[in-house]
Amino acid sequence: MQVTSRTATAQHLRDLALLRRVRDRIDREYDRPLNVEALARGVNMSAGHLSRQFRLAYGESPYGYLMTRRIERAMALLRRGDLSVTEVCFAVGCSSLGTFSTRFTELVGVPPSTYRRQAGSATAGIPSCVTKQVTRPVRNREARLAEPQLA
Repeated sequence: MQVTSRTATAQHLRDLALLRRVRDRIDREYDRPLNVEALARGVNMSAGHLSRQFRLAYGESPYGYLMTRRIERAMALLRRGDLSVTEVCFAVGCSSLGTFSTRFTELVGVPPSTYRRQAGSATAGIPSCVTKQVTRPVRNREARLAEPQLA
């Protein structure tokens, strides 16, 4: 029984390493056409197995993680203010303005055009590394963690 346990643990560690490779690829190539099948092929897994394992490890599907990265980058580009919403949509790798706008609104709470108008003044003077952290998208259906109370 102990041999089986060690074998299972070793396999789990190998799977986690592969999942990190997938996540790193998404982080690097978010602006390229990516789909679960291509990501799974890159680590010699089936698409279903990759999706299940990725969700267990990171709490969301590979597609959800990809869209979150794209929306994070879109938020930064929209804060700059020099690109239209359509230009931002294509710059972050989305091929449908409708899907981009819907997903953006789900994660950020306002449509991209509204965010573009409001974000420039709201984050003026804040360093970009801080802005990225405080403006990170969170699904509307997810509860935000309560802020720690300082005594």
